[in-house]
Amino acid sequence: MSEIKKLIGEALADIVKEARTGGPRVSVGLMALGSELGGEELARGALLASENSSRIEVVMIGPRIPGFGKLSWIETEPCEEDVAAAMEKALADGRISGAVALHYPFPLGVTTIGRVVTPGKGKPMIIASSTGTSAVGRVEAMVRNALYGVATAKALGIENPSVGILNVDGAQIVHKALTRLKENGYALSFGASVRKDGGAVLRGNDILAGAVDVCVTDTLTGNVLMKMFSSFTTGGSYESLGWGYGPSVGEGWNKVISIISRASGAPVIAGALEYTAKVVSGRLPEKAAAELSAAKKAGFSQILETLTPKAASQETVSAPAAEPTDDEVHGVDVLTIEDGVKALWKEGIYAESSMGCTGPVIKVASKNLQKAESILRSNGYI
Repeated sequence: MSEIKKLIGEALADIVKEARTGGPRVSVGLMALGSELGGEELARGALLASENSSRIEVVMIGPRIPGFGKLSWIETEPCEEDVAAAMEKALADGRISGAVALHYPFPLGVTTIGRVVTPGKGKPMIIASSTGTSAVGRVEAMVRNALYGVATAKALGIENPSVGILNVDGAQIVHKALTRLKENGYALSFGASVRKDGGAVLRGNDILAGAVDVCVTDTLTGNVLMKMFSSFTTGGSYESLGWGYGPSVGEGWNKVISIISRASGAPVIAGALEYTAKVVSGRLPEKAAAELSAAKKAGFSQILETLTPKAASQETVSAPAAEPTDDEVHGVDVLTIEDGVKALWKEGIYAESSMGCTGPVIKVASKNLQKAESILRSNGYI
């Protein structure tokens, strides 16, 4: 009987706690190692997020930092691999529902959706996307970024987000593809430029003014925008504004892992934790799956086929036996990265394609790095 009373008491305590905080708490992990500003800056950001919202439980993952005993900790050795492994385990075990990391090896097909404060009117705006890549082809990636940006906005509670496409290479093709989706029944609301001629293709003025809820662009441009918006008042060495590079989204991807920079300051770290908690509560992976499903009913796959030329027939190459890939080859164009991987497979070197912070990379074992670079260089991939 005493055990039953104890369980009832704990349940009642949880109900009272949720009522006081406005709902259930969301546990979000934060990597506690790797910042250029020191571990204390990460911990300060965690405390700030906890103070800003009683619904967030921040779980620090890494070597404990003295003076921050109020925070929850999953302690590890001061090694980034150990921190990453502990974060993955915490996600798998359900100890945390989402995470904020300084880096993460997202597979091709997964991207992050950033969020910035636009200086013209102080309005939040989503940047789709900011790290990773949602597809190999630039135009297809931007079309997917639009869907993922809409899903993220809806996870934040924006029911009918307005969408604009930044005027970069391929913007007009992306606009046509999204227009066809809309004509076929996919629910999409285009925003408009603040310039006299309007339209959903955005100029620099529009992103300063926050003309739309979701600004669609390619990932590398989005990454530059994130850095500029977050640190334009500090000269670049300290990111002080916004919510970071955002949560991960992709087809079939169920993890909510957000990215911050090694130069992100406490205000951005706190914003990233709050952003992550909100999209976890808003069921971002489900929202993304729903947007993709609706788009597919509107002919998404057929529309994508018209954007990308048919690949020429190529020799079938099988991957050699898998082995740990602890080093990276940089300088490969995203459009030829898969061909580069196959060129290494053909020479007996196991390799994987991935997206790093500065662009696409081919991951190989460190023992094969020099040989892999030589093969890729001789074949014109780097």
